[in-house]
Amino acid sequence: MEIEKIRKILDQETDEAVEDILTDVEKRYGEIPYIVNFMKDMPELFIPRMIYENSVMREFKRMDPKTVELICIAVSSALRCEYCLKTHVRVAKRLGVSKEEIFDSILIASTISNAAVLAEGTRSLDSEFSDLGSKKECGDQACSVCNIASELPEEE
Repeated sequence: MEIEKIRKILDQETDEAVEDILTDVEKRYGEIPYIVNFMKDMPELFIPRMIYENSVMREFKRMDPKTVELICIAVSSALRCEYCLKTHVRVAKRLGVSKEEIFDSILIASTISNAAVLAEGTRSLDSEFSDLGSKKECGDQACSVCNIASELPEEE
């Protein structure tokens, strides 16, 4: 979000700033998400949160809105937030994202989530049953428990 737009919001009367933000969210999303609606009566929290959120989610200059929504869908899936997921699927659908593209982002999230569980679990298991015992890190560059880079193929 551009600094001038932030200044404009902060210079407005509180009620006017909240209304302008709500109007902008509804225009961009096609609806007012539950959390946004819930927080609107707490302007001291709502306004700074929405300035930040708008800067990242709705006025991000380096990614297009469809990509941002696909990321939101993936993260919502991975975090298992049913409410966020449903909202972002609706928004993505309104933006013209296909069902297949949405499913692909969910598949990617499930793969990463699964890998995270395996990475954490196997490292804990390996750590407990290896020579490391209760040491946190051994410092050995070749140690698969301490150094994830040891598991990656060498760069050419």
